[in-house]
Amino acid sequence: MKRLLVLGGGTAGTMVANRMRPLLPEDEWQVSVVDQYETHHYQPGYLFIPFGRFQSDEILRTRSRYLTSGVELVIGQIDRVRPDDDVVLVDGTELPYDFLVIATGVEPRPDQTPGMTEGWGKNVFDFYTLAGARALGERLATWEGGGLVVHITEMPIKCPVAPLEFAFLADSFFKERGMRDRVDITYVTPLDAAFTKPVAAGLLGDMLEVRGIRIEPDFYIERVDVDAGEIISFDERVVPFDLLVTVPLNMGATYVERSGMGNELNCVPVDKHTFLSPHWDNVFAIGDAADLPISKAGSVAHFAVDVFVDNFLEHIKGKPMTHSFDGHANCFVESGSGKAMLIDFNYDVEPLPGRYPLPGIGPLTLLGESRVNHWGKLAFRWLYWNALLPGRDLPVPTAMSMRGKKRVVPTPTSEKEMVP
Repeated sequence: MKRLLVLGGGTAGTMVANRMRPLLPEDEWQVSVVDQYETHHYQPGYLFIPFGRFQSDEILRTRSRYLTSGVELVIGQIDRVRPDDDVVLVDGTELPYDFLVIATGVEPRPDQTPGMTEGWGKNVFDFYTLAGARALGERLATWEGGGLVVHITEMPIKCPVAPLEFAFLADSFFKERGMRDRVDITYVTPLDAAFTKPVAAGLLGDMLEVRGIRIEPDFYIERVDVDAGEIISFDERVVPFDLLVTVPLNMGATYVERSGMGNELNCVPVDKHTFLSPHWDNVFAIGDAADLPISKAGSVAHFAVDVFVDNFLEHIKGKPMTHSFDGHANCFVESGSGKAMLIDFNYDVEPLPGRYPLPGIGPLTLLGESRVNHWGKLAFRWLYWNALLPGRDLPVPTAMSMRGKKRVVPTPTSEKEMVP
């Protein structure tokens, strides 16, 4: 009996197990998922909790409920992997494997920035954890205004557009409460613009400016001075705050470091097209846990798993893996006031304007705000629980398509559109 062992029962790990179980004969293969917790979180919902839009019970489900029949769930703490021995240690027990998939994601680590934890839950908050989102919601409910700083410690992070979404939603939230004039919002990022790609960065930067949100780019934080209410960069720039909403350094699981399998952020280096480790021929990493040059986002995990399934079936037969992941990602960007935009891109092509998923028809608008996009983001929660996690096919292409997109060439003074 061969064993496929999946570490992590989040988005990527659950999809891998659910997609592979029906394809591997049960009398020949055991498929197991290891996770520390029994509860599965719909993490995109964290964004809405501080603004009272989602309640906790809307984003939590029992993990075993979403694993297909025949998948073994092991609840326990992963101590380390011994990849040369094909063994994982979980709560002191050795779990052998024939093939290993690491999908334990990344987590915020405020302890990695001096001073950050000293104000945690007082004047420093995050929304990348359920506890943090709840605490921030309680603080915003009674906050009377002042300097709000939305801050990113370092890239990469889970869902890189989420801090922008928070800034846009905060602007809308304070307007609805009639106190926007009492709140100064500053967006602080280590990037040189609002986003990583020129066309989207220009558009998102304009959206910040229109809303009166100041951007502080190229800011690499050195420390937080909680008492003074300041964040200080390595080049000694100072940004004051009354309320700091930060995205701490995102790091992979500590067992990855103990196992000697990760980079400096505890993410696992793999081939960016096949997810196979360059060091062990039976170890893959997928989702946020993988060191890939693309966004850490649920859509990436979805498209990656589509490619992984076909490659894995070839690989276990000793054949070359013929399918290649192109880095496809798409993300809704909540922009406030009941609107959102959508971006679609991959390793080589930046977000461009157009329509999605049907070229010229949509109904979703790329790089443009619309209410339909907002409804699409809200509807995705249902799709997540009922289609994505169970491993059902979604009506969107795995590889990014240029159909329906317009190429945009930025110039120093304007942006010219050219239809390919």
